[in-house]
Formats: sequence, structure tokens, C-alpha cells
Amino acid sequence: MLFIADAGPEVGGGHLMRSLTLAEALSVRGAACAFLATAESAPLLETFAPAMSRIEASGTDRNALAAALAGQGFDALVFDHYRLGRPDHDALAGGRASLVIDDLANRPLGGDVVLDSGPNRRPVDYTLLTDGDTRLLLGPEFAPVRSRFAALRASSLARRTGPVRRVLVTMGLTDVGGVTSRVVDRLRPRLGDVAIDIALGGQAPSLRALSRMAGHDRRLNLHIDATDMATLLHDADFVLSAAGSTVWEICTLGLPAAIVVVADNQRAAAQALSEREAALLIDATAPAFDGALDRAIMRLVTDTVLRSHLSEAAAAVCDGQGAGRAAEALLKAIAARGDKG
Repeated sequence: MLFIADAGPEVGGGHLMRSLTLAEALSVRGAACAFLATAESAPLLETFAPAMSRIEASGTDRNALAAALAGQGFDALVFDHYRLGRPDHDALAGGRASLVIDDLANRPLGGDVVLDSGPNRRPVDYTLLTDGDTRLLLGPEFAPVRSRFAALRASSLARRTGPVRRVLVTMGLTDVGGVTSRVVDRLRPRLGDVAIDIALGGQAPSLRALSRMAGHDRRLNLHIDATDMATLLHDADFVLSAAGSTVWEICTLGLPAAIVVVADNQRAAAQALSEREAALLIDATAPAFDGALDRAIMRLVTDTVLRSHLSEAAAAVCDGQGAGRAAEALLKAIAARGDKG
């Protein structure tokens, strides 16, 4: 299997991380996986999947990707890349089976399988964007969540009682607009002696400021390029998180959360989770962001009933088994291509 996943300062690391999750599920089922590595994605692969096979690419346009694939043998492709659409998917797959991970439903897509884990996504959203025989995997039951989270689900749900002793802040590897330091600034005066774990990337804009804070605030614990987010989330009593793919990990563990929209493509799924009362919702682009964040923090700190309700509602959204379901769908698509051949 060959994965083509976008990454970088503007698009973040979520595409790559959920692709790595699907690669894990495929590997467990006997598939050999490799990633197309660009200048933007290679550092993340080195940090989070150093043993993963890679094929170097000089860029992310179709010609550069096709040049990197020339002469390479693979049975299927997985695309997680907003800047690629049906012509790219079809040309690069070259008649092989393919799966497209999407959450926009805003352009025609190739692929035997399309995966969109949005809570309110419906088949009609893709009627005009996919072929009639494309298999659609829609909703949080197909959200790619690493197996470690599912393994910790029961333990995490069992500990969702008692006072707040530990909080996690995770605003995405790329820390869009330095939002992590803004969140921590609002959080620190409102937590007393509560420990604060902060997960962020090694190139995050907030890292310098947060390192200075941690030097004189013993409550702060920085986790740079953390490779065990499952444990960090499991051990937290609530989380302040960007509204990216981490939300499915939060739901798998039933963790009370305030999710922060830091990019437009996160808005629809975040709103749907808020409507299900599975998380508090905050918009980082809103003029009243600071006040909304303050209120959310105080509600999570003081309201035990609210935390319990959020935990139960979140756990009902996603069970953490989506990567396995998606892997099985892709393997079936590969087999079907073989039967036709």
C-alpha cells in the first residue's frame, strides 16, 4: 500500500497522522505499507514513524508525485490530500485500487472507497462527487483511531469521576497562529494546583513562550512531538483540543473536552459534536474567543455533572475501531480488482 498524505505548516499534521493510523491497521492484517515523503511530510514521518518505508518526492503536484511513483510496485493507494481530486486520484492509481480520506465533500473524488468520518455526513453529500459504485465509509464509526486508544477505552471510561487534577492542552502539531500559548495563558490563572500537560510539535510557534512559562511554573509539563498521546489523554480529567482528528481519540476515551476550531474544515464536524453535547465548542477566530474559552474552562473545572455528561456523550460517538473497518474495506476493494482482472 502506498500512502499520499499532505502535511506542513498550513495544513498541519492531521492528514499524515490519520494515514499512519490506517497504515497500522493494514499492517496488522498483513499489508506492507509505504509513504510518499515530501519536504513537508518527511520530518513528521521521521518523528512519528521512523521505521516506515518511504519514497521520496520532490513536490506535491501530480507530475512530481507521478515521477516519484514511476517504477514502484504497489497494489493500492491511499490519498489524504485536499489538493488532489479525481483526475489526480485516477492518474496516480493507474487502475489499482484506492481509498480517499476526505472531510470536505467539495470536489470530485476518485477511489474505490471514500472515507469521511464527519458526524453528520450523508451519502447524498457525495452523490455527484463519486462514481456510483464507490463504497462510502461515512461517520465516526469509520474514524481512523490508533489501536492504543481502543485498548485504553474501558480504563479511561472507568476513571471519569472525581475532582480535576490533570488537564491536557493539545492544539495540533503545527499550533496554528500560536493558539496553544493563548489557551495556556487563559488556563493557568484558573486551575490552582492542577497539573497542565501541553502537547505540541517541535516547530510550534508557541514553543519558545511555553518553555519560558514552564521554567517558572511547576504545573506545566511540555510534551514535544509526543508519541504516546493515548496515555496523555487517558490520564487527563479534561482536555482543551483543536477540533481536528484528535476529537475521535477524545471520543474513544470518553474524555470531557472543549474543542477549539482553528481551521474552516474543522467547523462542520465540531458543530455536530457540540449539537450532540459531546464537547463544548469554541471558535478561535471569533472576536469573543478569550471570554468563551474562560467560560468553558470554568465549567469544566467546577461542574462534575457536566464532565460526566460530556464523557458519556463523547464515548457514544466513536468506539475507536474505525481504522480496522476501513482497512477491511480497502482489502476487499483490492480483492475485487483482482477478481475482475
